[in-house]
Amino acid sequence: MPSESPFGNQYYYDAENLVERSAEERAIDDWLPITSSRTAKWWYSAFHNVTAMVGAGVLSFPYAMSKLGWGPGITVLAMSWIVTLYTLWQMVEMHEMVPGKRFDRYHELGQHAFGEKLGLWIVVPMQLIVELGVNVVYMILGGKSLMKFHDSVSNKNDITLIQFIMIFASVHFVLSQLPNFHSVSGVSLAAAIMSLSYSTIAWGASFNMGEEHDMRHHDENKNTAGTVFPFFSALGNIAFGYAGHNVVLEIQSTMPSTTHKPSKGPMWKGVIVAYIIVALCYFPVAIIGYWALGEKVDENILESLKKPEWLIATANMFVLIHLIGGYQIYAMPVFDMIETVLVRKLRLKPSWYLRFFARNTYVAFTMFVAVTLPFFDELLGFFGGFAFAPTTYFLPCIIWIVLKRPRRFSLSWFTNWTCIILGVVLMVVASIGGLRGIIIRAEHFKFYSYSRT
Repeated sequence: MPSESPFGNQYYYDAENLVERSAEERAIDDWLPITSSRTAKWWYSAFHNVTAMVGAGVLSFPYAMSKLGWGPGITVLAMSWIVTLYTLWQMVEMHEMVPGKRFDRYHELGQHAFGEKLGLWIVVPMQLIVELGVNVVYMILGGKSLMKFHDSVSNKNDITLIQFIMIFASVHFVLSQLPNFHSVSGVSLAAAIMSLSYSTIAWGASFNMGEEHDMRHHDENKNTAGTVFPFFSALGNIAFGYAGHNVVLEIQSTMPSTTHKPSKGPMWKGVIVAYIIVALCYFPVAIIGYWALGEKVDENILESLKKPEWLIATANMFVLIHLIGGYQIYAMPVFDMIETVLVRKLRLKPSWYLRFFARNTYVAFTMFVAVTLPFFDELLGFFGGFAFAPTTYFLPCIIWIVLKRPRRFSLSWFTNWTCIILGVVLMVVASIGGLRGIIIRAEHFKFYSYSRT
C-alpha cells in the first residue's frame, strides 16, 4: 500500500488485511454527506466546532446560574469546560486509532468498541436524540428570535410563535439540499461569527446595565421542590451548551489524512481555537448576566435586556443567523444516517430527488415537534441530561477504557472513571429536573394555540 494514500477512499483495513473497496461502495461514499469531501483545513474544524457548541443555549446560562447559585454555577461551568475538552481530545485521538481506517461517524467508533450490533444500539439512539433534540430546540429558538426581532421593529403583533417557527423552517427546506459538510462551510462560518457577536452583546449590555439595586442572587423563601428540581434542570442547561461531541468525528472526517499526516493534528488545533472562543462566550455571559440581573433574569437573557432596543434587536438577528447554521451542522449527520439506510439497506439509487424527499421530511418533522412542544428551558434541561451528558461527558471515556485499556488506578484510569461517575449523575438529575419542568409547563399550555398569551 502506498504510504501516502488517503484513508477511507479506495482502501480500508478489515482486521489486518487490506481490502479494495468496490466501485459501487466508493460511489456511495462519494455521495453520502459525511464522506463525500475530505479537503477541509484546521480552521474549518475551529468554526464548525464553535457553531456546533456555542449555540443559543448560552443565552440560558445566566438563568441556569440563578438556579445554581454562585459557587455551584461557576464550578459546573468550569468543570464542564475541562471535562468536555478532555473527552473531545479522546474522540479526536480515536478517529484513526486503527491504522488505515477512519471512524468517520460516532456510531462506527462505538461499533469498534462494543461490536457491530451492540455499538449501534448504544450510540445511534443517543446520538439521534441529541441531534434531533438540538434541531427541535433550534426550531423553537429560531421562531422566538424571529418574533423578538419582528416585535422590536414593528408595532404589529399579529404573527404567532407557531407561524414564526414555520417561517424559520422554510429556510431549512432550501438549505437542507446542500450536499455535505463542505458545502455548508460558509453558513457555518457566519454562524460561528454570530455566536461570538450575540454573546458579546449579551454580556456587554448586562455589564452596561450594572447590578440592579432590588435584585437578589438567592431566594430563601422557595420550598424544597421549587429549589431542587430547577437546580437539576439548570445542570441540563449547562450540559446542553457542550454538545459538539456529537458531530466531532463527522467534522474530522472532512479533513485529509495520510499515514504520516493524520487528521488529528489539524483537527486538534481547530478544537483548541474553538474552546478558547467557547470560554470567551460562556463565562462572561453566565457570570456578568447573573451579576447584573440575579434571579430576575429570564430563561433567555436577551428577553431581560430591553435597552438599547436597536442593539437587542441586532442580537436577536445574530441569534437567528447562528441558529440557521447550527441547525444544518446538527442535521447533516442525521441526513447521512437516513441516506445511508436508503442506499445501503434499502438499495435505493442515490439521486437528488431521494435526497430532496428524505431531507425535507426530516425538516418537516422537526418543525412539527417544535410547534407542538415550544418549552425552551425545560427542553434544554431534559435533552441536556438525557442524551447530551452520555455522548459528551462519559461515553467517550467508556470507549477509551474499552479500547485503550489503561492500567488500573493509573492517572488515565482514574480520570476516565471520574468523568463517567460525574456524567452519570448529571444525566440522571438533569433529566428529572427537565422532565418535571416540561410536565408543569404543559399543564398551562394550549397546544397549537394561535394566541400569543
